Amino acid sequence: MARDITGPSKAVPAASLLALALGAAAFGAVAIGALAIGRLAVGRLVIKKARFGALEVDELTVRKLRVLEHDAGSPHERS
Repeated sequence: MARDITGPSKAVPAASLLALALGAAAFGAVAIGALAIGRLAVGRLVIKKARFGALEVDELTVRKLRVLEHDAGSPHERS
């Protein structure tokens, strides 16, 4: 009588899959938190001094800024 000998099972235990899923979720949460903190830091970035051609600005606070290009022959001129 010959017996067939099989090797060890290659099935991954459920505990390992659960640990992997929890680790991936934690890593994702940390990544999302880092992105949120970075966005807040960039949003609060203050430019103390800027120079563009002939314009020099030391400090500037603007709530709403509209820039209009104005040509002398433009039909959209304000009266």
